[in-house]
Amino acid sequence: MQLKQAKFHIGQVVKHRIFPFRGVIFDVDPVYANTEEWWNAIPEQVRPRKDQPFYHLLAENDETEYVAYVSEQNLLIDDNDNPVRHPQLAEFFDAQVDGTYKPKERVSH
Repeated sequence: MQLKQAKFHIGQVVKHRIFPFRGVIFDVDPVYANTEEWWNAIPEQVRPRKDQPFYHLLAENDETEYVAYVSEQNLLIDDNDNPVRHPQLAEFFDAQVDGTYKPKERVSH
């Protein structure tokens, strides 16, 4: 199986193509890496392919904040200038620069 180059990057703000939520990418899997149970819970008519990058998002909608796991085919760049309000944002990122969140520097021991 040939791995596809990820289209989006860590710190980028994206939105779901179908569902009304947006978020900041904090991790990327080169292919699907969640459980079969999670996979089977996705309605078949909107179930994405497994052989594409999947993104971990600090996500939000109008009601709440949460962590989402989304296929590349279901993401679009979010051009909304409002900052993401997710409470875990400061754990992963320092500041927002030109619409992208800057990952915190990792200190190695």
